[in-house]
Amino acid sequence: MTVQFDEDFWNERYRSSHRVWSGNPNGGLVNEVSDLDPGTALDVGCGEGADAIWLAGRGWQVKALDLSIVAVERAAEHVASSGDDIAGRITWQQADLLEWDPGTDRYDLVTSQYVHLPSGPREALYDRLADFVAPGGTLLIVGHHPSDLDTHLQRPRHADLYFTPEDVVSRLDPKEWKIVTAAATSRTVEHDGHEVTIHDSVVRAQRLR
Repeated sequence: MTVQFDEDFWNERYRSSHRVWSGNPNGGLVNEVSDLDPGTALDVGCGEGADAIWLAGRGWQVKALDLSIVAVERAAEHVASSGDDIAGRITWQQADLLEWDPGTDRYDLVTSQYVHLPSGPREALYDRLADFVAPGGTLLIVGHHPSDLDTHLQRPRHADLYFTPEDVVSRLDPKEWKIVTAAATSRTVEHDGHEVTIHDSVVRAQRLR
């Protein structure tokens, strides 16, 4: 695995800035999960905690994981300002996503937002995340679409780190999963005073009971 996914790299990335991300929940999560009844959630690659905090605020009991201990500690600091009710619904843990063992726990929602790995480890991660979903539960994976290589935003310059919705769906057995969303969505952001259209790969699937 390349240095970009080393724990030391991500710890330094978070130490380099007071806040790396916006502090807002990811739009793909909000769009796809708002209509779900709250239950247990696993937030994989939680970063500074915005998604986990949003989920907890909607009544979910959240397990939030990240490779970076700096990110996890910062997320725990951020949730403190949200009050004990929300903070009490989240458990934060530093963990290697390719090695973490949930034991017998399974989750009503497993969400992975913008966790970008090379194709081999990425497929292994998707298989693991699918295994963590409880019967009737939801798997949500969102990431940068390959077309984003053509933008001038701060994106990894390696094509192998990007994926299509089909790449995710191909890992899911149709006898075990109902595909709810499999789409390349677009949104407009401002960059250096210009509007740029970017694209996300969004897959939402429900494990059949």
